[in-house]
Amino acid sequence: MRKHCPPLNHKLARGFTLLETLIAMVILAAAMMLLTNSWGGSFMRVRKTQTAFEISVLLERKMTEIDIEYRGKSLDEIPESKEGTFEGADDFAWKMSSKKLEIPDIASTMTGKEGGADQMLMTVIKQMTDALSKTIKEVTVTVIYKKGKKPLEYSVTTYFVDYNKDIPLGIPGGG
Repeated sequence: MRKHCPPLNHKLARGFTLLETLIAMVILAAAMMLLTNSWGGSFMRVRKTQTAFEISVLLERKMTEIDIEYRGKSLDEIPESKEGTFEGADDFAWKMSSKKLEIPDIASTMTGKEGGADQMLMTVIKQMTDALSKTIKEVTVTVIYKKGKKPLEYSVTTYFVDYNKDIPLGIPGGG
């Protein structure tokens, strides 16, 4: 025996209209665009963070190498400039520059104060700054990231001190 199916009610059996389908597609497309932009922005931030991390590691590595190479040596043995590349990191290069420490002249500041400064104090300060300039060398290491539209440079500066150098201060009984 066959059962008889009741006739379908056309209002209940109706599907989606073309307009409803288009609205759903627009909403879906907008959501996909938002997700894609969000993921793309996150990817770029992750890439920038990775590059910054690589640069900091390379800076630390190169600064440690330079510190080991020139530690305990005369300041005259530190070259004024040096550069090279990193093995296995083709997008990066490094350069080093050094110069004697330049201490600003504080004589004008001291003489400009009320009462000024006496000549002996000014002479001692001048001798100390000259002596410190001869015993301290400023070394700057720069890592250059060459990939991209324009190269990015990141630098670290340290100071090498020659503790074996005599500091002539012109004071009787002094160094």
